[in-house]
Amino acid sequence: MSSPSKRREMDVMKLMMSDYNVETINDGLNEFNVEFHGPKESLYEGGVWKIRVELPDAYPYKSPSIRFVNKIFHPNVDETSGSVCLDVINQSWSPMFDLLNIFEVFLPQLLLYPNPSDPLNGDAASLMMKDRKQYDQKVKEFCERYAKKENVTKGTADEETDDDEDVTDEETGSSDDEIAGHADP
Repeated sequence: MSSPSKRREMDVMKLMMSDYNVETINDGLNEFNVEFHGPKESLYEGGVWKIRVELPDAYPYKSPSIRFVNKIFHPNVDETSGSVCLDVINQSWSPMFDLLNIFEVFLPQLLLYPNPSDPLNGDAASLMMKDRKQYDQKVKEFCERYAKKENVTKGTADEETDDDEDVTDEETGSSDDEIAGHADP
């Protein structure tokens, strides 16, 4: 096969030529975002995620780093970092795989068949095993709230502050009156 840099170019171009929206970062091919849609006939159908892909210098001999940028409720995806727990990427990666495999096979399979016995998100795994109906509802709520097209197209600064929107005045113990301050006597 050709050199790792040529293979990287070929794989990224193949991804760009397919139906995936690819946004390069810093005008390079080592780091980029890919728009990923939840698989049909799954709890994640209709959801849209921004997936951050980082290719190591030794790609394709070393696996890429894959993480969800916007939130997803899934046993095998870390809720905070978005990192993915997927054996085929983390342990059994082979140069025979390419980036299209990740987006057309590996990630759809991960969403279709979560593995709660090897979790990165313990809450999701526990809920999935104890109360499947409630788990399904929470997945759908996360999709509705975080996995919309506008969540993928807005800037990363906005995505990182999504948690702040969940905090109410009662939870922080503040109110508009306190913000304004008190008048001097």
